[in-house]
Amino acid sequence: MNLPNRLTILRVLLIPLVLALQWADAYPFALAVFVIAAFTDFLDGYLARKNGQITVFGKFLDPVADKLLVLLCMVVLASQGRMASWGVCIVAARELAVDGLRLVAAGKNKVVAASMAGKIKTNLQLFCVIAAMISAFAPIPGWIVTAMTVLMSAATVYSGYLYFRDLKDVFNE
Repeated sequence: MNLPNRLTILRVLLIPLVLALQWADAYPFALAVFVIAAFTDFLDGYLARKNGQITVFGKFLDPVADKLLVLLCMVVLASQGRMASWGVCIVAARELAVDGLRLVAAGKNKVVAASMAGKIKTNLQLFCVIAAMISAFAPIPGWIVTAMTVLMSAATVYSGYLYFRDLKDVFNE
């Protein structure tokens, strides 16, 4: 197993630790582990492309690991009142819809690459989670997390719209 795939597995293994730290209200530590896990996303993709180590396993697990990390942390943050639940619902709905679209496209032998809007969306989601985690232990005005949630949600909806717009032909029989 190559290093990029090991980093992806590490990210998956760090998710329960981040969640446990969130539930224990140990947010400085939860934030540190979350940032490490998020960094493995950047690093595994960089190393896989640089070293020609892109694998089917990595193509499958990497986006799943990203979605699990972000969504599960958001669910805990929302359950604790640290993030708006409507933002979490928007993210979850978009991820399910786009993944469904990708499955339909794959059934028609069409590969759906990650878009720039999708990458921006992912980064905004990461920053939103980071801001909400910081607000759990540092004096950040609530409007900042709310504004970031609005921005993240808008980017999430927009990137989902672009996928459906660009792949509308996969629904033609």
